[in-house]
Amino acid sequence: MATVSGEFTVGMTAQAAEAASPALGRMVLDKQYRGALEARGAGQMLATHGSIAGSAAYVALETVTGSLEGREGSFALVHHGLMERGTPSLAITVVPDSGTGALAGLVGRMNIRVEGHQHFYDFDFTLPEA
Repeated sequence: MATVSGEFTVGMTAQAAEAASPALGRMVLDKQYRGALEARGAGQMLATHGSIAGSAAYVALETVTGSLEGREGSFALVHHGLMERGTPSLAITVVPDSGTGALAGLVGRMNIRVEGHQHFYDFDFTLPEA
């Protein structure tokens, strides 16, 4: 398994709340990854909060298109984030069999770090031999 790290920016655009689910927030994601992963991420996120401050959850689906260590293609990520009374947990996983082009067969997990106002990724992955 290989590991690459880099920086990314993320833009989030809030979408109108649905009357049937006013406690759910929906956002469009627009990311730009830099480093060994040079790509654009586009996706949708749903979020909600608990009745106690610091408790919340989000799920997201994201399509990443670009290059990973020079191999061109795309793949999908699924995000599952929880915050329990201020304690976060986050799992971001490559959707099985979602890789295209030279990224076909990609398997992996991504971690996110926030330092100050900057976002960083650590991506553990495997790819079939080219």
